[in-house]
Amino acid sequence: MPSSPSAAAAAIPRHALLLLALITLVWGTNWSLFPVVVREVPVWTFRAVSVTLAGLVLLGVARWRGLSLVIARRHWPRLGLATACYLLLWNIASTYAAVMIPSGQAAVLGFTMPLWAALIGWAVLGEKLGPRLLLALALGAVAVALLAWRSLGVYAQAPLGVALGLLAGIGWAVGTLVLKRADVGVHPLVLSGWQLLAVSVPTTLGALLLAPPGPWHWPSPGILALMLYIALVPMAIGNAAWFAVVGLLPASVAGLSAILVPVVAMVVGALAHGEPLGAAQWAAMACCAAALRLALVPPKVASA
Repeated sequence: MPSSPSAAAAAIPRHALLLLALITLVWGTNWSLFPVVVREVPVWTFRAVSVTLAGLVLLGVARWRGLSLVIARRHWPRLGLATACYLLLWNIASTYAAVMIPSGQAAVLGFTMPLWAALIGWAVLGEKLGPRLLLALALGAVAVALLAWRSLGVYAQAPLGVALGLLAGIGWAVGTLVLKRADVGVHPLVLSGWQLLAVSVPTTLGALLLAPPGPWHWPSPGILALMLYIALVPMAIGNAAWFAVVGLLPASVAGLSAILVPVVAMVVGALAHGEPLGAAQWAAMACCAAALRLALVPPKVASA
């Protein structure tokens, strides 16, 4: 019988914490780059190039390390569903959201994922949530509300951006739950590499079909450098680290553990684009820190 999220949280591997720190850094600093890149490169083209390059690099590294690149055919249907929900839906919806509303606020909406994962896991999969994890989720919800509160006016002016941000979070949650249940049993480099290459097919078709009219121009060197960075660091390294974390932790705990990412995105958005950063944002950071402690640090057992 699988252990409950609250029980599993009592034994978080140290390398999982290191991976989570890496994810927080590379994903949190990534959001503010989206609006910069899409000034010169269409969203679908940007994502098609990123996922293709990231997938090839990860599979190349896996092959260089002597790992098998084979995934059993029986896992393909679930992997296809997980890939469509997480990588395809997340990448496209989150990028459009970051263009329509401030990038930090788009990150906040996308990272409602832990709340959706816990709700879906409880309602559909029958997962039980312990008191500590329920309190952590409540603190996460308060953090999201605090971060979103000052931008209600922005949301009202761009409701499609809000909807896409939430859709990205739901897609990520569903994809993570499907992947967790699939139990593929392959190395995260292989798993993430094949999923990224799989999603490159529809994104490339989208880039070709939805290309804006007129002649195509090469992006400037600075934008090309940003695209290369996004493909190799947040996309390749970040996703490989995330799939490793999903294999180490329950889905609800893994999702909640990434809740500091939008906080980093808010700070970077404030520094890079002058996005709001005040008392509400700092209070949200405190809620996130408390939620992480509840989810990842086991309670002390009183001595007899």
